[in-house]
Amino acid sequence: MGFGAVGRLGPEVQGNGLAVRQVVQYQATGKIETMEVPEPALQPGGVLVHTAFSVLSPGTERASLEFGQQSLAQKALRRPDMVRRVLQRAWQDGIPATVREVHQRVNRPSPMGYSSAGVVLQVGEGVQGFRPGDRVACAGSQYACHADVAFVPQNLAVPVPAGVPLDHAAFATIGAIVMQGVRVGQVSLGERVAVVGLGLVGQLTVQIARAAGARVLAVDLDPFRVELARSAGAEVAVLRSEAEAAAAAFSEGYGVDMVLLTAATQSNDPINLAAAMAREKGLVIVVGDVGLAVPREPFYAKELELRLSRSYGPGRYDPIYEEEGIDYPYSYVRWTERRNMASFLELVASGRVTLGPLITHRFPVTSAAEAYLAIQGEAAGRSVGVVLEYDTQRPSPARIAVSSAAPPSTGSVKIGMVGAGSFARSTLLPAIKADRNTALQGVITGSGLTAAAIAREFGFGYCASSTEELLRDPGVNCIVIATRHNLHSQQVVAALEAGKDVFVEKPLAITEAELAAIAKAHHQAGRRLMVGFNRRFAPLAVRMREFLAGRHAPLVMTYRVNAGRVPPNHWTQDPAVGGGRIIGEACHFVDLLGFLAGALPVSVYAQSAQHLAQGRQADDEVTLAVAFADGSIGNVVYAAGGDATYPKERLEVFGDGRTAVLDDFRTLELSHHGRKETVKGKPPGDKGHRAEWRAFAEAIQKGGPSPLPFEEAVAATLATFRAMESIRSGKPEPVNMQGFPRDAMVGAQSNPPSA
Repeated sequence: MGFGAVGRLGPEVQGNGLAVRQVVQYQATGKIETMEVPEPALQPGGVLVHTAFSVLSPGTERASLEFGQQSLAQKALRRPDMVRRVLQRAWQDGIPATVREVHQRVNRPSPMGYSSAGVVLQVGEGVQGFRPGDRVACAGSQYACHADVAFVPQNLAVPVPAGVPLDHAAFATIGAIVMQGVRVGQVSLGERVAVVGLGLVGQLTVQIARAAGARVLAVDLDPFRVELARSAGAEVAVLRSEAEAAAAAFSEGYGVDMVLLTAATQSNDPINLAAAMAREKGLVIVVGDVGLAVPREPFYAKELELRLSRSYGPGRYDPIYEEEGIDYPYSYVRWTERRNMASFLELVASGRVTLGPLITHRFPVTSAAEAYLAIQGEAAGRSVGVVLEYDTQRPSPARIAVSSAAPPSTGSVKIGMVGAGSFARSTLLPAIKADRNTALQGVITGSGLTAAAIAREFGFGYCASSTEELLRDPGVNCIVIATRHNLHSQQVVAALEAGKDVFVEKPLAITEAELAAIAKAHHQAGRRLMVGFNRRFAPLAVRMREFLAGRHAPLVMTYRVNAGRVPPNHWTQDPAVGGGRIIGEACHFVDLLGFLAGALPVSVYAQSAQHLAQGRQADDEVTLAVAFADGSIGNVVYAAGGDATYPKERLEVFGDGRTAVLDDFRTLELSHHGRKETVKGKPPGDKGHRAEWRAFAEAIQKGGPSPLPFEEAVAATLATFRAMESIRSGKPEPVNMQGFPRDAMVGAQSNPPSA
């Protein structure tokens, strides 16, 4: 059992209040800055670490700097995949919205660094093997970044052996990269191995290959690095111009058994040199970021084998391993990324790897911009190991006031924001900020950097490390929740109990128990609770309902959703975190159908597509047949397998001599008694986010009820739960509201609190 387990408010709201200095880069310009941000949140499955030292990567981080400093045209040439995504977004959402999002993204700060060491401050729930005070080495971009305090998942942290200083332990991640490259090559005793590229990774490769019993030839363009490799144990160390002759002499004319490419260059020269140096049937192992236009003739003539080494080792890029902490079986995967880190530290502890001579520069974290100059341009040749140092004696304010060009907005609705992912940044926050009755008071997210960046970008008065700051703040009267779905319930309940009005992004909850807890808290608190079912507020949806008003017959509705693929390992697909796409997103469409019918759902029958070749059911290719209390019926076709460039939503409604067709919230066709009218959305594609927030803010300001009746929000949520049950049972399932305090929900709406 871990120490310092996460409390009831959830991982987004825990913290010690430490003001953290973090090194960031702005992709638009490549500028490096040391920002002051709130402490990151302690989450289950990981540890909070007070960083003592972190190491700059002269390969990866230098490449990031160079990319950031390029013009937009140069960036486009380097990343055609990004250009394709931008064009697709422009096709779907329009050019103005796409331009805004691209501008926001490139001007947001990105965390730098991925290799560090420090001391454990707190241990999250479910973590084994760590205690506060333990010395640890940490790995992973977004985690082991250049910051005073970092949250690190348990599989990305390893204990530091006694006798290994923390400034040396901070190299463990880069050491794991080298360990993996050597393991991919299966370096063995007596082999002749060439290492091409003698930056930090290359220097460590020389030492580790030598420790494995190989004879090492080292090659670089820079005389300083060549000499450093010679002093570290390379049997032969030469400049590039001497490499081919040296390899022939070193191997007695046969060619070297293996070439490890550890350079960082887009040039194809390293791969060409490797082909020239290797023996027949030799190995070429790509560890660094080098050009890979493989020369066919020498690779064919010598029957060379090319292998690529993937970062730190098995587990890298696997969220189940890295984020969820599920280890690979030791018997089947001997060397994971974590075991590679531990093995590297054992070599350091034994003295077979020596790091002291490789540390060429040291800087305090406050001088990070100067540190990055040391790995660029002409200075890069004299830098190998560049270390940032951190001061452990610092004040701990609970919140950080934000100084921005635009002062915090004023208004009677004063919000505290909890969580702010991509949707909140691109859609929800712009809608909130546009309302003149809303003031942006404070913001907290799981990442301190994200909180600070959001506060700067949108003009919040402060950012904080704990939601308790928002709940205790008398200047906050509304909590906006935009966290991961499994956190919604506990955060809604905490905010209601604190006497705040609440806006929570959909879904309201992902289990029936969570929904019942919210209903109880809502009744007891008597505060407004709004769920982000924005589509019912879209201008064309409102016009559609007006057109259907006064009818005397039920409606027949068909809602087709071209949802698009989401990777199976994305958090929204995890039933325990996101609830799956039906609970997490299809609630939108059930709610809109109920809004148009003016009735609650009473039953749902759902079917899922069967992937027979894969032997599984699809969780995001589903049809839902929903019956409503007024006799209306609606069919939701939710498909993930369509063309991503095709419009996302089409809703057709028939009843009482009327037909209404809504196309992707861009156009609305209305037909009645042979008369047809086409209404265009202004702006096209408006799904009601701004109108939704205006309506909620006005309710708070004027003391009225929530514009979305709580009973309707509960019913739409319950319908998605019943849809999942129906898929399993193969029969219709009733949406029974009697399991919830119906009178409490209605009573809470009829007696709203004063503004």
